[in-house]
This record gives sequence, C-alpha cells and structure tokens, in this order.
Amino acid sequence: MLTQAQGTVLELGFGSGVNLDYYCPEKVARLYALEPNKGMIRIAERHPRRASFDIKFLDLPGERIPLEDNSVDMVVSTFTLCTLTGIDEAISGIARVLRRDGCLIFIENTQSPDESIRRWQRIWSPALNRAFAGLDLTRDVCSAIQAGNFTLNQLEAGFLAAFPKCLTYCSWGIATPKSR
Repeated sequence: MLTQAQGTVLELGFGSGVNLDYYCPEKVARLYALEPNKGMIRIAERHPRRASFDIKFLDLPGERIPLEDNSVDMVVSTFTLCTLTGIDEAISGIARVLRRDGCLIFIENTQSPDESIRRWQRIWSPALNRAFAGLDLTRDVCSAIQAGNFTLNQLEAGFLAAFPKCLTYCSWGIATPKSR
C-alpha cells in the first residue's frame, strides 16, 4: 500500500523508519516523519534508505500535527492510530493537513467483528497497552476514521497471523476526507 504514497507525505508514528523500504523515492517529494520518541528518531536517522528521501523529523505526538492546513498530499499511519489516546484529535488533525484531493493510507490493529475474539482482546488489552505504547486492541479504528469525517474508499480486514487471533486482527485501506 505504501508504494501508492506520493507528493508530500506525513507519516504518523514514524518509529525507526521501517516503512522507508516501502516508499518509492521517485514519487515522494518530501516526507514528514512525526515521531515523539527521540530514541526512535535517532535510529531512523541511520536507516540505510534515509538518504533517498527529503525527510523532516517532527518530534511531537500524533495528536498534535505541527503542519499548516492543506499542506500534505497523503498521510500514512501504520499501527499508530491504534495506540493514540487522542485518536479523534489525531484524525481531526489529519483532515486539517490533507489537501482537498489527499488521502489517508492506514494499516491498524483494530477490534475484531467476532465477539469471542473481542473478549480476548479485552482481556489482553491492559497488558498490551502498557507494553506497546498505548496499543488498544478494543478500538474500532475504522469507525473512528469515519466519525472523523472520512470516507473509506478501500478497506480490507483480517488476521495477519493465525495465532493469537486476538492480537493480529487488523484493517487496512485508504480514506479520503469528506468535502469540507
């Protein structure tokens, strides 16, 4: 999915830069890397593909996007919206910075539609929240995106691994802001 990213791109929760392997440097004019963890930024700065991109590191959390309105073509979130305490605030910020024809590309852990799996997600969620920087397996990320005035243009969901199902249910897709 990230090969579709082009123009000016904002990645929420940039982490150590693992997504750099999936972006096309010929398509991405500038990459804003939003990552509040300074240790992750230090690792990302040494990523082998770092030199292929015009990257500006932003060391704020995803709820506080320090960019101008209508300033980016695409926003990428991989396993970040499922960790943010202020997901509604982050989605509002995404809508604010996206250009009129921009889009959000996302891959996120999310609440399973299966009640038996959701029960295990509720059991594991407190421990995983502490261990993985706020991960909330009980959050319905797609509903939050839609509630943030986005249209889900492409959406897929499923288990990324057969076991443990409660930890691997994810959704991925592309969303666009509804007309402003």
